[in-house]
Amino acid sequence: MNHTTSSYTIQKEDIPQLKFSKTEILSSAKKRKLRSHYLERASQLGNLLKTKVKIYFIDSTNKLISVNTTIWAVTSNFVVLKQGITIPKHSIIYIE
Repeated sequence: MNHTTSSYTIQKEDIPQLKFSKTEILSSAKKRKLRSHYLERASQLGNLLKTKVKIYFIDSTNKLISVNTTIWAVTSNFVVLKQGITIPKHSIIYIE
């Protein structure tokens, strides 16, 4: 998944200070399904190979933010990173 807009990169430890919108960022069901696929794959790579991925997401001010991290788990509503840090799944645009 690619995106042409530049993002602001943060450290995963800064994520808990962010506020997130409560609405889904992706408009189509196909894009949401593809996002879930990429998140599951990234979680498997993180757990098996300790591989980091770049997650692009939108905060409550519609700012595009990225973080380079390992995904430990994916639930129905959240992506779980190290130290129990979470990102709402509906705020994630794509994963590299």
